[in-house]
Amino acid sequence: MAGETTVEERSIEVTPTWAVATVCLILISVSVLIEHLLHLLAKYFNKKKKSSLIQTLHKIKSDLMMLGFMSLILTVSEKRISNICIPKSMAETFLPCGTMDSDDYSEEELKCLEQGKVSLLSRQGVNQLQYLIFVLAFFHSLSCVLTFSLGMAKMRSWESWEAETRTLEYQFTNDPRRFRFTHQTSFGKRHLRFWSEHSRLLRWPACFLRQFYASVSRTDYLTLRRGFITAHFAKESHFNFQRYINRALEKDFGMVAGMSWWIWIISVLFIFFNAQGFYNYLWLPFIPLVMLLVVGTKLEGIITQMCLDSHGKSQVVIGPLLVRPGDHYFWFNWPKLLLHVIHLVLLQNSFQLAFFAWTWYKFGLRSCFHEKTEDIIIKIVLGVVVHMLCGYVTLPLYALVTQMGSSMKNAVFPESVAHGLKRWRGRARKNLRTNDYYSARPSSVDDASVSLDASLSLDASPSFSLRPSYSVDRERDPPSDLKDTKFVAVEIDDGQVGKQHQKI
Repeated sequence: MAGETTVEERSIEVTPTWAVATVCLILISVSVLIEHLLHLLAKYFNKKKKSSLIQTLHKIKSDLMMLGFMSLILTVSEKRISNICIPKSMAETFLPCGTMDSDDYSEEELKCLEQGKVSLLSRQGVNQLQYLIFVLAFFHSLSCVLTFSLGMAKMRSWESWEAETRTLEYQFTNDPRRFRFTHQTSFGKRHLRFWSEHSRLLRWPACFLRQFYASVSRTDYLTLRRGFITAHFAKESHFNFQRYINRALEKDFGMVAGMSWWIWIISVLFIFFNAQGFYNYLWLPFIPLVMLLVVGTKLEGIITQMCLDSHGKSQVVIGPLLVRPGDHYFWFNWPKLLLHVIHLVLLQNSFQLAFFAWTWYKFGLRSCFHEKTEDIIIKIVLGVVVHMLCGYVTLPLYALVTQMGSSMKNAVFPESVAHGLKRWRGRARKNLRTNDYYSARPSSVDDASVSLDASLSLDASPSFSLRPSYSVDRERDPPSDLKDTKFVAVEIDDGQVGKQHQKI
């Protein structure tokens, strides 16, 4: 018609070069600024000797690079995706808004309509999908950082409990010569109640409620610390348990913050269940909350069960009450399964908040995605509650209780010691390959089969073995003919006990 005008988008051919250059300069400046900030953050972690956080930062960088590839693939193939035509009967199923009416069609959509079909995904839909992917990844990383920071802030209060173990008052209170009934210990008073000793049905509701007030008490921390040190170290060891927990949690954070392949599968399922017929606002936001409460109840139940086991073995204790760590307290004898569950909770909850924020920004608050007021209230309230509960309650509880497995984590060693052990292991393997170790054995202990466990695993306690069994004695006085010589006494148990002295 004569009065109608068509508006076409300008291509780069008719765009001033200064405009193109300005946009490019802004994009490059923002990218360089972000890269520089990440570099400064890596230098800060390196200065603080936080190698686990540096690895987490590298993992986030790799996730950002993968997002860039996904965006590039969508941009390059958006026309080909739009040219894929599907029958209208398929296009009318699983709609998020219940209708597919639209007055704005692209060239590819018009070609499909001429065939009586519908485009699989329009160019506008591909562009919106790119934004959604970035928002999902950003919210997941941000929620993990905020939850981790909240948990670490809660665990700072444990520093005073750790410092208390080095005082004379603590040593007097936990006198190893003191006899007491298990009910008289502070740990027994907290967990040996009528609901824990006589009824399993009452124990789990009590553990469920306990996670909401004083989920980790001073008594729980000191008792579990004592059980961990007794199982893996000498009794008089001054091991800093609180720092060990922090290092272990930092390593676990690296696994939670990353975007694994199964995370993307869950995100696809989440998008799928946002169809109108599923009524997801009535059940989907509650799944993270229920899973988190189950994990918290299980962790509290593990502490109570350890107290019951110690009480069942002996009702009278000498010194402080001791608990014995073990993998059998955890689901499927796998303590790390709880971390995967927490990871899944944070993932699903952050995706719900991200999808809500994205639909609000793109389509408005009262779009077809959020037609009901209760849908908006449920998603916002539960999203905030789950993150607060996970960061301030469940995460510190997990960091403490999962140390009660059968083996230590590699975070038991400080960074410098861990690097030294890794270098030693590499040299030991190299020496074994070249047989240098066996050729350098002392001649006076040729009868003893000396072996070195070069396959040292930092996931368990380090061990050195001399076969037959040996012990190094430094307290006995040397014979008169060796008083002027430094020596080490090796005691070999091979059916009979003998002693051989090796001059050094």
